[in-house]
Amino acid sequence: MFLAVANGSLGYIVVDGVEGLFRGASLVVDLRGIPMDFRYTDPIRPTRLERILYGSALETYLREELILDSLIGAVEVKPVLWVCRQPDLLLPVKNTARGKALFLAPTSRSPMDAAGNVESAGESGVYMIQADSVSAPLRAAFPENTREDEVKQTVTLLVEAAKTMELLEPFGRIQKALASLGEE
Repeated sequence: MFLAVANGSLGYIVVDGVEGLFRGASLVVDLRGIPMDFRYTDPIRPTRLERILYGSALETYLREELILDSLIGAVEVKPVLWVCRQPDLLLPVKNTARGKALFLAPTSRSPMDAAGNVESAGESGVYMIQADSVSAPLRAAFPENTREDEVKQTVTLLVEAAKTMELLEPFGRIQKALASLGEE
């Protein structure tokens, strides 16, 4: 079994590129949401020459080669599952981490019958997951060729974590931490 729920951890990763300034951060939490590891990159502002030389590949290079490699390589507590909120990061995170990755987003749908319920969202590898019994289901996208047993194991991990934490809340903590670092 690839996920050990008893000592599981979730890694949250964010990479932003706003106004020509790129930065990223990762937060690894236990299944209660308690931080175990936090990493961030200093802001990167590409020079005019770099923008010319890299062209349309610049953003991909910065996000995947510099920021993701740096963040994932630096964490001391390796999570059993990386969670990203940007769908275009899903495959690069999976490949860089050489592990399990998931795109997770909120929905406005009515809750399903019970925690652990899963429905296909009509796209390959995309599901609606009811992580707890009262919240709206989450939209989850898995990398291509994810086996059904891996989806079930991931759902089990998310349901376990949702008993004691809001699954998307760590993204807000990362954003606040990055804002705080920018103020210093």
